[in-house]
Amino acid sequence: MPSNDSRPGASRLDRVIAEANRSRAERERGYRERALKIQPWSCTRCGREFTPRTVNQLTVHHKDHNHDNNPPDGSNWELLCIYCHDNEHSRLLDHAAAAKAGVTQPAPQTTTTYQPFANLKTLLKDKDSGEPSP
Repeated sequence: MPSNDSRPGASRLDRVIAEANRSRAERERGYRERALKIQPWSCTRCGREFTPRTVNQLTVHHKDHNHDNNPPDGSNWELLCIYCHDNEHSRLLDHAAAAKAGVTQPAPQTTTTYQPFANLKTLLKDKDSGEPSP
């Protein structure tokens, strides 16, 4: 397709850009199709489920943000709805902007306060003694 741009080499630039776009689209089709075959059609963040009619709203997110890292087992992918995918990338951009501005982020919480088995010993003791548990 000839370019309307009068700059020298503009048509070559247009061809290079068009080829890069075709190549990217081809690569995306390959890993998207594989991801949809091996992973359930639900958003890993919000849990929304998708049907063949709505699967176009499900995106493949690369966990390491490297679109060329596409292992056959899909370990670098997670399926996200378009809303959660946009949120994930916005959070990444916000974090980068804060770091550039010198704003320190609080360290992520590495410990949990929830203790699901805290009362287990008491419950088991009550069961063994035959007494009703509270």
